[in-house]
Amino acid sequence: MSVRATARVTAVRDSRGATSFPVLESEGPLALRRTRATAPGSARVTVVGAMSAPLGGDRLAIEVRAGQGVQLTVDATAATVALPGPGPDAGPAHYDVTLEAGEGAGLNWRPEQLISAHGSHLIMRTTVELAPTARLVLREEQILGRHGETTGTLISRLTVRRAGRPLLDQQVAYGPGAPGGWDGPAVLGGHRAVGQLLVVDPGFDEKAPDTRLLGPTAVLTRLAGPAVLVTAVATDARELRAVLDRAADELTAPANG
Repeated sequence: MSVRATARVTAVRDSRGATSFPVLESEGPLALRRTRATAPGSARVTVVGAMSAPLGGDRLAIEVRAGQGVQLTVDATAATVALPGPGPDAGPAHYDVTLEAGEGAGLNWRPEQLISAHGSHLIMRTTVELAPTARLVLREEQILGRHGETTGTLISRLTVRRAGRPLLDQQVAYGPGAPGGWDGPAVLGGHRAVGQLLVVDPGFDEKAPDTRLLGPTAVLTRLAGPAVLVTAVATDARELRAVLDRAADELTAPANG
């Protein structure tokens, strides 16, 4: 039987300037816990996986809203593993992430890796809405297949709007049924770990990093807005994380959380 579940987080500043959570709702396999932040004045929520998910046919969603002035990190305790459904007619799993950041807010979205297991089919969509003065750090890491196996099918779309205007809209597809060439030299070149780091910072309006290579398999691209996108491929999850961590250290102030 497929699972339908939506977890919700709303963070706001109270009258004392502290962060409170009028909404912190867990559901199904998505358990949310407020955890200790490491930066003064910030807050942190951790996603704790309560069961194996998403399976084929599941529809999962996370909605995160950071109110005016809130500095919020959302992370996870473990990787998300997309698995085959219980039967041949289960259909694809869907995983929708909605992120919103208000005026002066800072939202740091850093889940663990998404692993596309052999035989799985996952359609993932991440939608971000930012106020003009909001700041965003978003990390995505996708591992195509567990150790010793080929990948499942993974379709992932990221859409970001700032002040109601499009900032970034891109889609990738890997595995069986994806457009031909996804594993060729022009795309992955045989690598099995792919990821990106998106940093949106109003400060980039005055001075933003220039587009350049960050090594043999990573590139930093300056976007048409106060944002930069780092895209990288690697042989494994550890190498990918190291590349993105180095980029984050260069592009961001001390992490919130």
